[in-house]
Amino acid sequence: METRRPTIPAAEEILGGYFPVLDHGFVSLVDYMGSDEDVERAARVSYGAGTRKVSQTRGLIRYLRRHRHTTPSEMVELKFHCAMPMFVARQWIRHRTASVNELSARYSLMPLLFYTPDLEHFQLQSRSNNQGREGGAPPEVYRAAVERWEAIRRQAGESYGWMLEEDIAREIARIDLPLSTYTQWYWKIDLHNLLHFLSLRVDERAQWEIRQFAGVIAGMVKRVAPLSYEAWVDYDLEGRPLTRGERAVLSRLLVADDTGVHARDGASATADELKALGLSPREVRELREKLQGPGYPDFELDLSAMRTAEDVAKEMYEAVPESFE
Repeated sequence: METRRPTIPAAEEILGGYFPVLDHGFVSLVDYMGSDEDVERAARVSYGAGTRKVSQTRGLIRYLRRHRHTTPSEMVELKFHCAMPMFVARQWIRHRTASVNELSARYSLMPLLFYTPDLEHFQLQSRSNNQGREGGAPPEVYRAAVERWEAIRRQAGESYGWMLEEDIAREIARIDLPLSTYTQWYWKIDLHNLLHFLSLRVDERAQWEIRQFAGVIAGMVKRVAPLSYEAWVDYDLEGRPLTRGERAVLSRLLVADDTGVHARDGASATADELKALGLSPREVRELREKLQGPGYPDFELDLSAMRTAEDVAKEMYEAVPESFE
């Protein structure tokens, strides 16, 4: 039966496919409702979308995003099936604007799959950011850490399997599984809140592991609502709001009139002048970052990496404790 629902060929191409993330994780676009045209329909409260040109839809979506008129974007929804380490899930769940149903270890058997960072991302504690990392750790420390992880996980997995064999309640058997254990959930969210999630989680200051999931999800948004994705990159992800002090600095340096934007003759803003305008050293650093040229990140999906639901289910089943296969 043909559907009357709006569909997007680029989204249909990946629907139900599983894209690997980290060593055992994945993201799958399970379903979506709406597209860029639905954002426009909601904004105009109109049914005459067939008479609109793409350029008109694009212009309206960009206007809405630029001026923070976000309600029309709430009319589009995306639903995902995701698997991630528990410590990533705890960060992810802080975004409380989605509907979530997580794998219940009280009911289901946990696949004994654990996340192991590779050497490149096994780093030292950052000296400037208490919740960050920087600089590579010595390879011998990495090898010792992997040995310790494997020992802990082997013992935790064996204890979990032993308790299940002894018919201990699953809700008790699972309590000592480490944060590196993979969990799963279905995650449904509207486009407005999803773009907010992505703004925070693809940012280079976010933890590397959750950035990998966010990058795949961004690639899926690009297929479902490409005009909204484009506006998000231009106005949110690569846009930078200016504070009062920053505007004062720029007004010292530039003149904006009907002929364009021009540098003021002999204008400068020294460190002392920036301080006099009320900018702290951290604000000065942030202003320098804002004035650097913007990038244009590429979140294109690698279709050659897409797996089937059957392959993923087989991997999950094989990771359940052996006595329960």
